[in-house]
Amino acid sequence: MDKKPKGLDDPGAVKFMKAMAAANVWLYRRTGGRVGAHWRIGAALRKPVPICLVEHRGRKTGLLRTTPLVYLRDGERVVVVASQAGRPENPMWFGNVVADPDVTVQIGRERRRMRARVAGSDEREVLWPRLVALYADYASYQSWTDRVIPVVVLEPVA
Repeated sequence: MDKKPKGLDDPGAVKFMKAMAAANVWLYRRTGGRVGAHWRIGAALRKPVPICLVEHRGRKTGLLRTTPLVYLRDGERVVVVASQAGRPENPMWFGNVVADPDVTVQIGRERRRMRARVAGSDEREVLWPRLVALYADYASYQSWTDRVIPVVVLEPVA
């Protein structure tokens, strides 16, 4: 079990993560993914991971929100992880897509309507090692929290 970094659960860290996410979305959109399409933090410093933008509707406000997320392609599907860096609670975007699973995913300049669903335990068991191989920090995040970090499968809408 990895030792969780001090300050990760601090409100300042949360504000910093939100500010970085907002900057990532702004750059990604304005450059069609030329900037912001790869993350180089933590385990991704030497092995950058791909980023997609997931547009979802706020379950309380009804407003459209956009979250940059590491993703794994699985055929036509896109797989994302509700890790929130191993914090004790699920990220806000996760609650939003559970409440309203109709999302839009942007990869590069391509935008696609998709439907989100939480992977069941058997499916998660198959996907999790692939996700950890993509971004090794997911294993650390899981060790830092008591919750089972949800894996979310985004499937194309016909």
